[in-house]
Parts: sequence; structure tokens; C-alpha cells
Amino acid sequence: MSVTSLPRGSKKTEPKPYKRPSQAMFYWYLVPGLLAFVLVIGTSFVWNIYLSFTKWNGFGSPEFIGIKNYTRLFADPTFWKSFLHAIEFIAAMALIPTALGLLLAALIFDYIAPRFGNGISTFMRVSLFIPQIVPLTVSGILWVWLLSPNLGVINDFFRSIGLDSLALNWLGDSRYALLAVSVMLVWIQIGYTVVIFVSGMSRIDPSLNEAAQLDGATWMQRFRIITVNQLKPEIAVVLLTTTVAALKVFGPVYVMTQGGPGDATVVPSFFSYFQFFTTQNVGYGAAIATVLTLLLTVLAIVIMRLQNRNEETR
Repeated sequence: MSVTSLPRGSKKTEPKPYKRPSQAMFYWYLVPGLLAFVLVIGTSFVWNIYLSFTKWNGFGSPEFIGIKNYTRLFADPTFWKSFLHAIEFIAAMALIPTALGLLLAALIFDYIAPRFGNGISTFMRVSLFIPQIVPLTVSGILWVWLLSPNLGVINDFFRSIGLDSLALNWLGDSRYALLAVSVMLVWIQIGYTVVIFVSGMSRIDPSLNEAAQLDGATWMQRFRIITVNQLKPEIAVVLLTTTVAALKVFGPVYVMTQGGPGDATVVPSFFSYFQFFTTQNVGYGAAIATVLTLLLTVLAIVIMRLQNRNEETR
């Protein structure tokens, strides 16, 4: 065995220790996204705020009128009704899908997957998630056809079983239009919550459920005490995203009812759109959009702080 010796007079070089890059270097990766945000969203938002203090029909130069648009806005009953409808949509897009999604996800994870295999459970999750990937225009047209008073499948079903009194003009009657749109929104959102919660359940330590089962806990007790508590981060994310989506919902209302009949289904985003493009009262529409944006920002900050506080106390 030969030993390689260093030439006389040369020194053995030690490998340089790893030098961790400074944290400031990583901030450069934020620059492209930050520039895109400023150019696409920030500039538009600032321009929208400026327009909210003007009177403008989209042509010529905006006329500065101060806070008159906001004074008119907060005295407008349609504006407050639109926010009331948006709050009602929170139940359809956030509360009901979250509750049903938790139950369905637990049934899929605890019963269907162990007994029928991952193939069936995956098929169920994909089937429930399809409304999320179908364009809202297509979904809206589908539900308009389903809810048609004369040719709709839903009314035909009620008539076929002798419940003619339930064959209603769902989208044409102000008493039922909001309910009909809400049912469609539940159908759209349920798959999103199921996918999130099933993914969250896969990270729960199985020993917790096994120990509770050995102690005689029922499935509902394990679901309420273990599953729901372990899924608090996922529940917070789902409630945040779906609540924000409910407050800015536009597509289903535009496709299905155009805010009608009358103002029975008008929501803030559609009300702003109506002022922009129908009445050409751009300044007033900008004021509505500004108030909605500020409300969504405050709501997102509050929910995220509550989530962080819950994680810190765990």
C-alpha cells in the first residue's frame, strides 16, 4: 500500500467551512412577484380608489367630488341588502360545506377507504371535487336548466312523485331565488372541503384513535374530540378561503339571476359591476369595490390572527 506524500514545502489545504448565505439574499426571489403585484394589482387598486372620489361615466376626464360617492353608498339600501345576501352566502359557501365536508371526509377516511380500498375513496373525492374544476359559466347554465320551472329536472321529479306544490319557479321568484343559488354554491364548495379534510386526516397520529377506541369511545366521540381538534388548522384555512369567496361571489349570480328578480340576489361584486358597465356610474362602482376590498382585507387579517393564536396555544 503506497502513501502519497505531499511535495516538500507545500501545505495541506483544509476544506473551507460551509458558509450559510445571509437571509437577505432570499428576499431577491420576492422581487419578480412583488413587481407583478404592484403593476397588476397595486396600480389598479390605487386607480380604483382615486375613481371612487370622482364622478365619471368612463369617457373624458373624471370629475373630483370628494366623499359624495361614499355618502351615497352608505345611505343606499341596495348596497346594504347586497352585503346581507353576501353574508347569507357565507352559510352556503363556508359554514354548510365545512360541516358537511368534515363528516363526508371522516366517512371516506374511516369507513370507505379501509373497507373498499383507496381506489373507491379516490373516485369519491374526485367526483365531489369536479364542480370545483368545471367553469362557473357551465355550472350556472347547468343549474338554470335543472331549476327551470317547466323543463327542469328538479320540478319534473317533484311532479312525478305527486309533490306539485314543490315545483316552483326557483330562479324567477324573489322568495326562492337566493335559496336556489345557495344550493348551487353548496354543491360547488363541498368537494373542496372534503379534499382538504381528507388530506388533513392523513397526518393525524393513528395511535390517538386506536387508544380512544380501546377505551370504548364511539366513532362520533372520536370524530368530535380527536378529528375535529386535530383539523383546526385545515378548518381555519377552509373557513378563510370560502368566506372570502362568498363575499366576492360574482359568477353564479351573473349567470343564473343577474342579481334578480329585482334585487333578490344582488351581491356587492355584482352591484359594483352593474354600476360600472350598466349605469356607467364608474365612480360609484369604484366606491363599492373599494369598500368590499377593505372589508375582505380586514376579514382575512382577523381570521389569520385567530389561526396563529390557536396554533401558539396548542
